[in-house]
Amino acid sequence: MSATTLPSPDLAPRSRWWNNRTVRRFARHRLAVVGLVMITVLVIACVAGPYLLPYDELYIDLRARFAPPFTGYHIFGTDPLGRDLAARLFNAGRISLLVGFFAMVLSTALGTVIGIIAGYYGGRLGAILMRLVDAFLSFPSIFLLLALAAFIKPSPFMITVIIAVTSWMEIARLVEAEVRSLRERDFVLAARMLGLSNTWIMFRELLPNAIGPIIVAATLTVARAILLEAYVSFLGYGIQPPLPSWGNMLNGAQQYLDSAPWLAIVPGVAITLAVTSFNFIGDGLRDALDARSDLN
Repeated sequence: MSATTLPSPDLAPRSRWWNNRTVRRFARHRLAVVGLVMITVLVIACVAGPYLLPYDELYIDLRARFAPPFTGYHIFGTDPLGRDLAARLFNAGRISLLVGFFAMVLSTALGTVIGIIAGYYGGRLGAILMRLVDAFLSFPSIFLLLALAAFIKPSPFMITVIIAVTSWMEIARLVEAEVRSLRERDFVLAARMLGLSNTWIMFRELLPNAIGPIIVAATLTVARAILLEAYVSFLGYGIQPPLPSWGNMLNGAQQYLDSAPWLAIVPGVAITLAVTSFNFIGDGLRDALDARSDLN
């Protein structure tokens, strides 16, 4: 009898990404899938939409002032100056989504570094850092945000930095708690016995094991940052016209709520869709990254 030929490791079937347990758990969360589809459509519309419209966001047609939705080529209508509302909405979406994304990146990075240092070292250094977190949390974030915005020249970059500076504390608390629970595990003790540096242990051993909650918190931070940008711009301290954002579009629409309600409805729906989508995605990621959900 001939010996049985074993398949080569290179020819062995590989697991597809859609068969990954985390992906399957996320796919079971229907609202998360809906949120992912909605935010994908919204991002594509904001990126490609302005190139598909016959008018740009600065084109003024005084003869088409206050045109209601679906008037000619103006699918969302026009504003008091006759500018196409769809073009302004999509360009505003680029700014609002970019502000939300980069504010999330900055706040997550800052909160993660402070949280991992406080959780790993503990003692006096950890106490000082966490009291700093408590000091920032003692101020209502929206008032701190408005105070900073009032003294700094508003621009997309500065609004992003201000939102990040007022949004990192929750992530720092989360990371500190996760790292504190992991720092006495066997793999950390083994790394210390091998003589690995504290920096290596913190960012190459502990951080990967705490990445799940950080990803969830970061996703929810995007939604919060979009809301904060809209809030500050609505009050006149954020992105300034003629540069559009969803917040300042709402600011310019408030005096026309009776005569031209679509001026407020269109950006309001966009903000609602974006924030709701990221919240749904965050809920889905929380369940997907929790292995205990397989037991339910």
